[in-house]
Amino acid sequence: MDKPAEMFDRDFEWAELTRFAALPGPRATLGVVSGRRRQGKTFLLDAVTRASGGFMFTATETTETDALRQFGEALARHRDQPTPFRFTHWDEAVTELMRIADRGSPTIAVIDEFPFLAKASPALPSIIQRALDPAAQHTNTPVRLLLCGSALSFMGGLLAGNAPLRGRAGLELVVPTLDFRLAAEFWEITDPRTALLTHAIVGGTPAYRREFTQGDTPAGPHDFDAWVTRAVLNPARPLFREARYLLAEEPEVHDTALYHSVLAAIAAGNAARGGIADYLGRKSTDLAHPLSVLQDVGMITHEADAFRRNRSAYRIAEPLIAFYHAVMRPAWGDLERPGRAPAVWRRAQSTFRSKVVGPRFEQVCREWARWHASPATHGGHVTRVASGTANDPAAKTSHEVDVAVHGETDSGRETVLAIGEAKWNDVMGKGHLERLQHIRALLTARGTATDVTRLQCYSGTGFTDELRHLAENDPAIQLIDPVRLYHGD
Repeated sequence: MDKPAEMFDRDFEWAELTRFAALPGPRATLGVVSGRRRQGKTFLLDAVTRASGGFMFTATETTETDALRQFGEALARHRDQPTPFRFTHWDEAVTELMRIADRGSPTIAVIDEFPFLAKASPALPSIIQRALDPAAQHTNTPVRLLLCGSALSFMGGLLAGNAPLRGRAGLELVVPTLDFRLAAEFWEITDPRTALLTHAIVGGTPAYRREFTQGDTPAGPHDFDAWVTRAVLNPARPLFREARYLLAEEPEVHDTALYHSVLAAIAAGNAARGGIADYLGRKSTDLAHPLSVLQDVGMITHEADAFRRNRSAYRIAEPLIAFYHAVMRPAWGDLERPGRAPAVWRRAQSTFRSKVVGPRFEQVCREWARWHASPATHGGHVTRVASGTANDPAAKTSHEVDVAVHGETDSGRETVLAIGEAKWNDVMGKGHLERLQHIRALLTARGTATDVTRLQCYSGTGFTDELRHLAENDPAIQLIDPVRLYHGD
């Protein structure tokens, strides 16, 4: 099956779905597709279903009886039957579904928004498991059943531990957000700085360009501020309330006020649980559950410190959430009144740079170092990249490292290949390099780094002539600007 011409990227996902759809053999098989909302899962599944002549049912949040009625009607239409099926229980519906490949060739069957069905009918995963048992396979046809959903905690649990469907799936596909390079290509933004500023707001979610902005993209650096006010801060546009809806759509999130408060604390720069608790005036132990849920639903990440195993940092995974809490939420009353957005946006510039763009730029730099930079850039094979804190006992202080590249040298020894500092709005100079040299000396004294650990300066604004001259004469000094982030290695 050829991938539709209008489908951007997703080559890997399309290849895996078409492989699964065409799996040979007479037995029914199961696949699970998940991913955060707005990533194009339904678009993918609809395309592969249409290309293969399969069946697709999109569930709604309703009762079991109504869901069975809708399913029976959809299945009858697919089978070209004049009257709908009247199922009284999902046992009957699943049994009939397993017979749709009546010509003996593999036939794909998709149940989208599966968590809605399972919420109304908790026994449904067990019923599907029984339909895939060896005894039931004697009456099954070669159906390639795909269960899809955006409730990440639920979908992840379908195949975990002692879940009924554990060990039953022949496909477990997670549809990710587009990385920063693919996002720029998708939004058709050629200026790297504009691409990164846009990415700091909308991230790599495809729907935010198509459905939510109707193709309205920043035309260049001169148009970025105007685009923000007309497409993001405009109360008549879908992106305006999207950050609020993202939490409301998660079935695991019940007290949305608490969860928004936790996200606001992280957006304000509190990366440790203690700092988040202080910001909210709560005990640290009170936040274990909401932090765990936010991780499960893909709203935040919990990343280990590059140098200290007993430290970690919470970060917001969805840029639009960070933008909402840093820029929109504090001025929500003004923004709801048409015409106030330009004034709010002018006042928010400093906050936007420090609380939104700065952290996102650091994350993009880490992604570039991990996935796009060549081994020659780092001087070895990269195994992980993280931020970290280096202790300075003599000065009784510590130093933050934005990019710490761990990896293996040509001899196979694990070490810190490179350390880097990221500054979005600063012209970097010799002082930044000297700071990195000092940190390298501290890490070398601990045996973590070496004298040849590379020093990397990431800047969104540029570098002084002095620093450029030093880098030209020392290959261990790496200068990375937005052009290199988006187009170089």
